[in-house]
Amino acid sequence: MNRRKTGTFYEKQAARYLESRGYEILWHSYRCRFGEIDLVARDGAYLVFVEVKYRSGRAMGEGSCAVDARKQRRICSTAAWYLMEYHLPATTPCRFDVVSVDGEEISLIQDAFAYRN
Repeated sequence: MNRRKTGTFYEKQAARYLESRGYEILWHSYRCRFGEIDLVARDGAYLVFVEVKYRSGRAMGEGSCAVDARKQRRICSTAAWYLMEYHLPATTPCRFDVVSVDGEEISLIQDAFAYRN
C-alpha cells in the first residue's frame, strides 16, 4: 500500500476503536491551509482533535513518539482554524488525543498535549 492508503486504513481502524469507547466521529482527515487533523470527534463535552500514528512494530519506537512539538503546533493551528471555520466559540472545551497503532496493538493517550501556538 502507498502511504496515503496506509494512513487512511489505520485512521479508519482508529475511528472504530474510538467509537467503541464512546467517541462520536465528526470528521475524517480535516484539512486546511495550516495542516491536517486525522480525526475530529466528540467525547462527552469535549471536541477532540485526534492524531493517529501507525508503526508496523516497535523497532522505530511507539507511534505516539512521532507527535513532536512541531507537529503539535501544526495540529493546534489547524484546530484553531476548525473552530473558526465552524463558528465555534473560543470557550469550546477541546482536547488533543493521540491514537497509536503499533503493529496489532492500539492505544489511546487522552489529553496527550496542551494547546501550543
